[in-house]
This record gives sequence, structure tokens and C-alpha cells, in this order.
Amino acid sequence: MKYAGRLAAVAVVGALSLAACGTDNNGTGGTSTSAATAQGNDNGGTINAAGSSAQGPAIDQWKKDFQAKNPGVSLNYQPSGSGAGVQAFIQGTVAFAGSDSALKDDKGEPAQADARCKTGKAINIPMVTGPIAIVYNLPGVEGLQLSPKTLSAIFNGKITKWDDAAIKADNPQAKLPSTPIQAFHRSDESGTSDNFTKFLKATADWPYEPAKAWPAEAKGQGAKGSDQIASSVKGGEGAISYVDLAYAENSQLQKAKVSNGAGEFVELSPESAAKTVETAEIKGTGNDLKLSIDYATKTPGAYPIVLVTYEITCEKGLPADQAKLVKSFLTYTASDEGQAALKDLGYAPLSGTLLTKVRSAVEAIS
Repeated sequence: MKYAGRLAAVAVVGALSLAACGTDNNGTGGTSTSAATAQGNDNGGTINAAGSSAQGPAIDQWKKDFQAKNPGVSLNYQPSGSGAGVQAFIQGTVAFAGSDSALKDDKGEPAQADARCKTGKAINIPMVTGPIAIVYNLPGVEGLQLSPKTLSAIFNGKITKWDDAAIKADNPQAKLPSTPIQAFHRSDESGTSDNFTKFLKATADWPYEPAKAWPAEAKGQGAKGSDQIASSVKGGEGAISYVDLAYAENSQLQKAKVSNGAGEFVELSPESAAKTVETAEIKGTGNDLKLSIDYATKTPGAYPIVLVTYEITCEKGLPADQAKLVKSFLTYTASDEGQAALKDLGYAPLSGTLLTKVRSAVEAIS
């Protein structure tokens, strides 16, 4: 079920208008037109949504399962990138947006989204935990360990050979070759880059501000989209990059252990990534569940590089038919069954107090 390539395979039935001004294009979106965001009645209807491609396989699986239980409902999700999805929501062409980050205050997005909702406020609902894998291609070197400081130096071009002293210090038992390092990064804007650079900034001497766009001053080679990142690493001996776990597993790439704030080198798994999200602080108020992730977490067994994708919609203010369908779909995604489906796709299910709050936020949609 781990089909990273399924990100672009979500069926688009009917037409959808996406704003060209969206900048976080971490997927391959298209443009078309739509007369309404959702058209439905008591027996079913259509929901149009757009945004993050990182959660594409999750949406695809949820769509399949939800529509099997609700054959009268059709979900059209366009994996156009977080920025495009947020802009489409603000402009009223989709009922909800998927985004790899919450609405951004410095861009005025919360106020614009509230204005779209008219009679209510827009809320950020975390729904998918996407672990970010550090993938590499180094034949004969298994179980590579990398600290945040070493990763920062690699991706800033300060470490250029695999037998560098810093890498040896992280891997005292490994036989490291003198192979040149090929560090790949996303050439397009993406939530994956945003969260990876947030991790570097919080835990190491990364000299650039976190952003969806890779800093022009940093070294390395660019590749567009997660598919190209995965193929670039797979095809290049000495290569290293960062990519969602689903892509890493689909391409059968080597994954490095990464040290957390306690200095523990942790192997990436849905369970180890979930431990980091479980301790995230909620910065939003009421049913707005914007999270602050502690990338320097000292929680035992916590893998520190994660992203959380949000479903952004109106708590109140959607037309009644849209609100009913969106609430019904998100209720399923937050259910035990919906969250359990994530694990086989390379994601980490929500749990504990956070999941309880997510369900309360969804219940409040009207």
C-alpha cells in the first residue's frame, strides 16, 4: 500500500479552480474550473479540496474507504501543494485545504481565511504525521547515524566526503569510504523543506531561516518533487537527501538514524515519529489546533524530524451542504479506522490527547 507515486493519482472528477499565486508547490497540480466547492444533499454530494502532496497517499486511501461506506459522496482532492491549496481555500474554490504548515500569521493568511468563512473562523486541524527520512546511497554502510550538527554541515556544503571526521565521530564502528557527498534538496517550495530546515535551525548551527524554499546560499543539487529526490538518491552513489518516509520505503532507500535532543540515535518508524508529535504544544486557541513541534525533543525513542499536515476549513461559515460533507469526511479520517490506515502508508497515526482534541474540532464544524 506504500505507493508514493499515488500522490498524483487521486481522481479529479469535475473541475477545480486553483489559484496560480500559490507558492508551496510540492506536488504537480493542474488547473481547471469549478462552479461550486461542494454540492450535496442528504444522500451524498461532491467535496472539492486541494493542497499538500505529502498527505496525498493518506487522502487517496481515506477517499477509497470513505466512498465505499458512503457511495453517494465523491471527494476530489488535487495534490497541488500546500500554498496553492491554502490560496484556493481563501478564494472559496475548495471546501478544505491540506497544508504542511498551519496558516501563517506573517502572510496574513488567518485573517484572509476568516474573511472567507464570513460567519466563523478558519481552523487548523492536524490530521497526518509525516516522518521525514534522511535517505542516503552508500553501498556497504548500513545503519548510518547522523547528528543534527553533522547534517547541517553536510547540507551547507561544509562536509564533502563520507569519511569526514564528523561523520566518523557519529559512526565509530563503521567503515566509511572517501566517496564524495552529493547532497540533494528540493528545488521547488515544499513543506518538507520547511520542516527539515526548522529542525536544522532548532538543533544545529544552520545559518539560514527556515522556509519552504531551499536557501540559495546553501550548497547542493536541486530536484523537483519527492519523486525526483528519491530517484536522484537511488541513482547516485554517495547521495543524501530528505524525503517523506513513504517515498523512502517505496524506493527502498537506506535511512539514517538521527539523534534527538538527548543525543539518542533513533531509527525512523511511525511509532518513533509519533512520540515527537505527541509532545507538541498547541499554539492555537479553541478548536484551532496549530502545533509547535519540539525538534530538540528529549523524549526517549523519539525521532525528531517530522511534519504535520493540517486540514484547514471553516469552523462555521461553509454552506450547509459543504459543512455536512466536510464534517462527515474528517470525522472518518480522525476515527480509529481512519488513523489505523495511515501506518501501512508510512505515516504515524495520531493518538492520545491530541487525537481527542482533533475529534472535538471536527465535531464543531457546522
